[in-house]
Amino acid sequence: MRHRLRRAGAFAVVASAVLAAPSLGPAAAAPFAAVAVLAAFVVEEGRFFELFARPGDYEDRRLNGLAGFALAATALGVLTALPQSPMPVTVYAASVLALAYGVLGREFASESTSDEFATTTAFTVTAFAAATLGQAAVAVAADSFSVAALPTYVFLAATAALVAALLRSVLFPRDDPIVIVSVGFLLWLLSALVAAGGVVTPTLVGVGLALTVGLGVVSYVLETASVSGMLTGVLLGFATVVLGGLGWFVVLISFFAIGGLAAKFRFEEKDARGVAEGNDGARGAGNVLGNAGVALCAVVAFAAARAVVPDTVAPTLIAFAFAGSVAAAMADTLSSEFGGLFDAPRLVTTLRPVDPGTDGAITWQGEVAGVAGAGLVAALAALAMPFGGSAATGGLAG
Repeated sequence: MRHRLRRAGAFAVVASAVLAAPSLGPAAAAPFAAVAVLAAFVVEEGRFFELFARPGDYEDRRLNGLAGFALAATALGVLTALPQSPMPVTVYAASVLALAYGVLGREFASESTSDEFATTTAFTVTAFAAATLGQAAVAVAADSFSVAALPTYVFLAATAALVAALLRSVLFPRDDPIVIVSVGFLLWLLSALVAAGGVVTPTLVGVGLALTVGLGVVSYVLETASVSGMLTGVLLGFATVVLGGLGWFVVLISFFAIGGLAAKFRFEEKDARGVAEGNDGARGAGNVLGNAGVALCAVVAFAAARAVVPDTVAPTLIAFAFAGSVAAAMADTLSSEFGGLFDAPRLVTTLRPVDPGTDGAITWQGEVAGVAGAGLVAALAALAMPFGGSAATGGLAG
């Protein structure tokens, strides 16, 4: 375990080379390119090899993990030197530092606990702190720092930490280059939206972090979400608050809260009937994204439309799409969770009687629950977003 902690610390030191990007200018990627060459072709043994080596590296006599990490950082560094619309060095710093220091935080926590929630929290908090401070440091070095930019730094840092933690939970450690590149491109997109529309405010960032993190912890404690499901829910909620607004968040969180509790309702009975949600009713990342992925895309599209074409009907249409997708998810979830408790379901295509739990089977009780769920989302959307109740019809149809 100590070796893993020392290795994580060494990776963090290498990652810190990104802080030199403002001084290096177009050669920002050079330090990482040099490390990649050394790791892949030069270093085969010795103390340096022992410090960075992962178990599989000994057989290949090559520091594959370090080489992959450095190559990913090199690729992002090259993008900061593009002649037109380059990647901001703040995004570059946040992407590289979030992963490296997040892993260091996780390994430090692993010294005293093996609890997944504790180690994931350590990863996320450390990644967030490193990404925030890293952005501020390179902005100061580039003589472009301003207090007004702090909410944006916090927003990007929190997004980087959550996405990196989520990807790390579903990928293998050797896939770290995918994490770095994925985080980098996502932050690049978000920074462009912020620069075009100025949607990030201190209030939304602060309230968004407090609300989503708090509710995420509650969902995990109540066992309505797994660790990966909690991370996904916090990420979706935070993005919705900052890019859409508190009204959008109210609509989204109604689905997470009611859907999670519905999965737990009479769980033992549903489990005995074979229609219960897996993992004891705790929703994972796939389930959360499957239900709210369209809503996340709508939030990002809304921010883009508001920045690019603010005086058109496009933002309003996207808001309808968001509300309709959440209404559809709520209707589907409640129909399944409540309808599965009743006998004599019929196939929706032929109305032929089938066994409970059959895909496409419906009961009238489940349909009533679905209508009620879609109506609730529509009512909240009408009050909070605001516009009329058309989302109920769209949600039920969906």
